[in-house]
Amino acid sequence: MYAIIETGGKQYRVEEGCKIFVEKLPASVGSEITLDKVLMLGGSAVTMGKPYVANAVVKGEVVEQGRAAKVMVFKRWRRNDSRKLRGHRQSFTAIKITGISA
Repeated sequence: MYAIIETGGKQYRVEEGCKIFVEKLPASVGSEITLDKVLMLGGSAVTMGKPYVANAVVKGEVVEQGRAAKVMVFKRWRRNDSRKLRGHRQSFTAIKITGISA
């Protein structure tokens, strides 16, 4: 059985036992988290939501809170001797899916 969930403005296809990296969530490492914005349940029978499936919940455990690798943003304007260098590190939460219930 699999589910398509929505969190942080993005959609993820999850199965029990998989690990996903989502936008930072306010939860501590080792805590249980419930994701109730389930768009679709799949498997032997497919259930679509309008927009969400009623009474469907995906449970997971927070494995890690971290930051991704640094992305360098470099801008240069020609003939002006002007440039700008910025760095960015996106925060993330790693979740291990422990169960899908409808």
